[in-house]
Amino acid sequence: MHTEIKEFSYHINWRSRGRHSGSHSSTQRGMGMEFRGHTTLLSYPDPRRIDIRQTMRDPLEQVYVRIFNQKSATPVFAIADLSGSMSFGNTQSKIALSSQIANSIAMSATNNSDPFGFIGFDDIVREDWLCTQSFRVHQALELTALLKDFEPDQVGSAGLRDVNRFLPRERALVFLISDFHMPLSELEESLSLLMQHHVVPVVLWDSAEYKQLPEFGITSVTDCETGEKRTIFLRKDMRANIIARFETRRIEIETLFMKFDMAPFFVDGDFDADALTEYFHQFVAA
Repeated sequence: MHTEIKEFSYHINWRSRGRHSGSHSSTQRGMGMEFRGHTTLLSYPDPRRIDIRQTMRDPLEQVYVRIFNQKSATPVFAIADLSGSMSFGNTQSKIALSSQIANSIAMSATNNSDPFGFIGFDDIVREDWLCTQSFRVHQALELTALLKDFEPDQVGSAGLRDVNRFLPRERALVFLISDFHMPLSELEESLSLLMQHHVVPVVLWDSAEYKQLPEFGITSVTDCETGEKRTIFLRKDMRANIIARFETRRIEIETLFMKFDMAPFFVDGDFDADALTEYFHQFVAA
């Protein structure tokens, strides 16, 4: 199963505080190659690091050692919206697409020597869709595989406001997967609570939601988060208005994300892992 999951490359632009060895620049002293400075042998008793030249320069004749920073691991999380609107999809539902993306994140984290965790939410944080961060990714992959066939209830996404309570204190790389069909005020409040972490908003939109509507005729629409059904007589100008409102919405959420320095990654249709690699090259300084 793992061989079918396509991975992507990512990096972070801050120093990890993780004590486990990994692949990111770190604040932790260890056996890395990044020179940090000198200290006395008494303070850091590692004779392998003795610096003869620095020792000979000291008039007090103390023995000095070189100290280095190690490469460390950093927590990686996938946070998935399980609200009613995520059941929508043309060739596959947004929930099924979320499963695919979460699997890719999990495997990419594992191959980068980082721990991975998963959090699902709708109107609340769903404890049945929680997987605490771990270097052993098998449990998380089992959970995200179940996500593919999950059918959301007709509920909202207010639980996003409580997600921060399930994240670690240390800074983490967080992939927030949603269509973000929620009130902007609610989204802004939630993002403000996640500012401690590096958040990558993964925006799942489907062109069938707005671009593939008929230009003329009677059609039924359902609000996925309330279950309310409406029959409308669709005209060309009404269709154009729906498309314009979606484009306006896109600008609004992009502006809001950039207010928090969180560049969004849009997925319309299939997930392209290589595009997510390019996202990190473009928006996250190495």
